[in-house]
Amino acid sequence: MTTLILVRHGETDWNRDRRIQGATDVPLNDTGRRQARDAAATLRGMLDPRARAVVVASDLSRARETGEIIAGELGLPAPRLYPELRERAYGVAEGLSVDEYFARWGDWHGTDVPEAETREDLRTRALAGLTKVARDVRRETAPGAASVIVVTHGALIREVIRHASGDALPLEGERLANASAHTVLFERERLRLLSYTPHAA
Repeated sequence: MTTLILVRHGETDWNRDRRIQGATDVPLNDTGRRQARDAAATLRGMLDPRARAVVVASDLSRARETGEIIAGELGLPAPRLYPELRERAYGVAEGLSVDEYFARWGDWHGTDVPEAETREDLRTRALAGLTKVARDVRRETAPGAASVIVVTHGALIREVIRHASGDALPLEGERLANASAHTVLFERERLRLLSYTPHAA
């Protein structure tokens, strides 16, 4: 079995300004870098000292740098990058403010945003990516247990939590803060939610 700790990347200027990022490659800001260091301190207490720890990340720069900071703080190798762990692509909505998005398309569940990735497609991609991560790590660490810090993005983490909780969580109005950590267990090709850290919207 493999423990996956899903960590949302640190803050970017677009997060701060409440702009839709999606697949647009927006870098961390100084607040995001501090959040990544703080996340590493939290993760140090979450990791099982008997299991090998590995860091992987989305290849978008905000996740990659968050992963690099966490790995450096924990004395682990630099993260292996997985394009499958990228944020949901929001098509023509990328760059808009959240208020502009809601005014045009109603809510995050809307699937009529031109060129946007559907939540269903995002979930399929996310699960395939995490399966690949778990298999890669198992290949390197078996027969021992492993803890994998997966630095990725908010919408992707939400879909994984939904899948692992039978679509019961997150609750309406809950958001996943930058640099927050959420834990799932990957066992026999299935995901089980162990913990998540919601914040009021």
